[in-house]
Amino acid sequence: MLERPDAVLTLIPLLATSGLAVRTLLAAPSISPGLLTAPLAIAGYLAALGLVFLELLAWPVAERVGGS
Repeated sequence: MLERPDAVLTLIPLLATSGLAVRTLLAAPSISPGLLTAPLAIAGYLAALGLVFLELLAWPVAERVGGS
């Protein structure tokens, strides 16, 4: 059974590489120049960092409120 910590640890690298994957898909057929797709790589890393901070801040609060 997939537990919450396992899902979070799986999502971190997926989010980090998702920005690079979307950037590559958009830049490969020359739909948009590289300067327009450059922020997409950073967006994936920021989403992964946001998930880490969210879990660090929200997980202990949820454990204290649940009381279990």
